[in-house]
Amino acid sequence: MSATPSTTRLPSEVWVLVAANFVIAAGFGLVAPALPTFARSFDVSVTAASIVVSAFAVARLVFAPASGRLVSAFGEQRVYLTGISIVAVTTGACAFAGAYWQLVLFRSIGGIGSTMFTVSAIALLIRVTPAPLRGRASGLWGTGFLLGNVAGPLLGGGLLTISLRAPFLVYAGMLFIAVLIVWWFLRNSTLAARITEEQAPAITVREAFRHRAYIAAMGSSFANGWAVFGVRVSLVPLFVTEVLHRDDAFAGTALAVFAAGNVAMLLLAGKLADSIGRKPVVLVGLLVAAGGTIWVGWTDDVLTFMIATVVAGLGAGLLAPPQQATVADVIGSTGRGGPVLATFQMSADIGAVLGPIVAGVLADQLSYATAFAVTGALCLVAALVWLPAPETLPRAATDRQHPTPEEAVAAELPVSSPAERAPAEENPPRSR
Repeated sequence: MSATPSTTRLPSEVWVLVAANFVIAAGFGLVAPALPTFARSFDVSVTAASIVVSAFAVARLVFAPASGRLVSAFGEQRVYLTGISIVAVTTGACAFAGAYWQLVLFRSIGGIGSTMFTVSAIALLIRVTPAPLRGRASGLWGTGFLLGNVAGPLLGGGLLTISLRAPFLVYAGMLFIAVLIVWWFLRNSTLAARITEEQAPAITVREAFRHRAYIAAMGSSFANGWAVFGVRVSLVPLFVTEVLHRDDAFAGTALAVFAAGNVAMLLLAGKLADSIGRKPVVLVGLLVAAGGTIWVGWTDDVLTFMIATVVAGLGAGLLAPPQQATVADVIGSTGRGGPVLATFQMSADIGAVLGPIVAGVLADQLSYATAFAVTGALCLVAALVWLPAPETLPRAATDRQHPTPEEAVAAELPVSSPAERAPAEENPPRSR
């Protein structure tokens, strides 16, 4: 019987990266509830405490382009392990911060390390995953991250009863464990071994922008960052208290319900993206997310609100794996596209920064319904951008025998001279 994407096993390297991603996300969930309270312990204002949270995100955004260049220059593993180590050291240092400015400084440096390991981790995931299985790998990656985010706060609540500084020390220890896990299991991996410029020239951001699928992925990433990481986190708690007239604790329940819908779709979306294609799954995800988000703004009772929240979560879960797999297809199995990945990540970060600001102004000046409607409309616009984009799922998915990971990487290695490489857009879509 010939192998297919659904029956071919993912390389062990993928599971190592997913496990490390879970540990990292769980640790972040440990410190997230403690950070604002810890900042306030230095007798600063609420705004100043919020700056500590923002400093991490701003550092990630500003340093993203440099992270992409570091990945191309030094290789994914080295940048990945260095990035996690930086976050581990600075997080541990936060526990010993004696002044507010020290806490801001340590968190800012930690943001630099965070974007280093994020960009390099995705590049490494691309490298070790056979092309027709990228959707499944992306789904597992996202699932590990979300489950870690759920587990972290549950553990962090108990640590807070011990000390405000305890979560930072525990997170630092967890990060060093992640470094050890990744180094040990990938140290002799041929799939994860560094590929030099002589072996395979890196794809540039200019080359990636020649591919309509990459532009479409940038658009949907911006809309997703605006909706999920920006508007949902900032507006939903306010909507719950001011419109639904429920307490603050219920806002946490609503976010958990959204995350549950997200997790429920991630693995399915990955499998669908590897079978029917990336584009149709992205389009459905954008439409469902748009509908659920707009619906949330028009709800006025708890039951309808929760249903709309689940729908929006399902849409976001459908969107993430095929979107990331599309970017991976554009880069190719060498994964030598650090700046391309960094630019893709920045599109979501920019959306997450602008979303709360614009939506907040709309909610203040007009209504919550308008703010959520504009957010949903962005997802619809992103879907329109996807319509002319080509399908990027490699035709290897329909071959009689699925290649091994090594064969998949070798098949996608570009020729040595950039002049000899065909533009990514010339790769014809797979046959239906």
